[in-house]
Amino acid sequence: MRRLPFLNGIRAFEAAARHGSFAGAAGELNVSPAAISRMVHLLEDRLGVTLFKRAANKLATTAAGRSYQAGLTPLLDALANLTAQVTTQAGARTLTIGVGPTFATRWLIPRLADFRRREPDIEVRVTTGGVAAPFADDWTCGITLGNGSWPGLISERLFAADLQPVCAPRLAERLKRPGDLKGPTLIRVAHAKEEWPLWLETAGVMRLAPKGPEFEYYGQALQAAADGVGVAMGIRPYIEDDLRAGRLVAPFPLTVPKGKQWYLVYRESRKDQRDFAAFRRWVMQAERGKRAR
Repeated sequence: MRRLPFLNGIRAFEAAARHGSFAGAAGELNVSPAAISRMVHLLEDRLGVTLFKRAANKLATTAAGRSYQAGLTPLLDALANLTAQVTTQAGARTLTIGVGPTFATRWLIPRLADFRRREPDIEVRVTTGGVAAPFADDWTCGITLGNGSWPGLISERLFAADLQPVCAPRLAERLKRPGDLKGPTLIRVAHAKEEWPLWLETAGVMRLAPKGPEFEYYGQALQAAADGVGVAMGIRPYIEDDLRAGRLVAPFPLTVPKGKQWYLVYRESRKDQRDFAAFRRWVMQAERGKRAR
C-alpha cells in the first residue's frame, strides 16, 4: 500500500520554500499566511523533521527542508503538467497526425476535406518528419510504413505497399515489356534503393542497373515521372490518384510487395479519445472504400 505524506502540507511547504515566505505561498494557494503556517507545522509534526528556521520577519529552510524542496518542486511540476495533458486530451478536439511528407501530399491532404466535412469541430494538425521520424509524444496518431511492430504503441494495418513502375503516358507508349526499360531512365529514391532491384528481379530483368536521377522523397520522384524525366518506382497508395487521373500510367501490370505495409500507429491512452476515434473510423472507411472499388 502506498503511504503518502500530508499532501496539503506538502503543497504549503513547497510553495513557502520556493517563495521564501508564508505570505508568498498564501498568495499562490489562495489561503491566509496563518493557514500556510499551520499546514507546514502539521507536516513537520507528522514527518518529525524541522523544515524551516523561523525568526522575526525571516523564513529560511533547514538542510532537510532544502533537500525536501529540491525533490518536491519537480514532482509537483510533473504532476501539474500531467494533469494539464490529461484534461486537454479529454476536452479539446485537436487531432495531430504524424506522417511523412509524401504521404501527406499524396494521400492525406487530398482527402482531408472529406474528413473536415464529417468532423468540422476537430482541429486537424498535420506534422511531417520524414520516414525516419520517431513517434512524438504530442502526436495523436501516426501513419507510417513498417512491419507492424513499434514497442509501446498499437498498430493497425491500413494499406498494402505494393511496388509498380509508373511514368508519363507518352513514355509508356514505348514500353511494351520490362526488358524495354533502360538504366538511365529509372528514377530512384535515396532511402529506397532496394525497390528497383526487387521489382526487376521479379520481372526477370536481371542485369539492368538503375542509373537515373535520384531524389530524396517519393513525391519528388513521382513528379519527375509525370513530367517525363523517366520511370519511377511507384508505391501504393502514393500513385493511385495519379493513375486514376491519367497523370501517370503503369506500363506493366506486375506489382511486387515491398515487404512492409502502412499502419495507423497510436498510444493506448488515445484509444478512447473522441477526436482520434473519429479519425480512426474515417481512415479505416477510406481503406475499405478503396478496396471495394
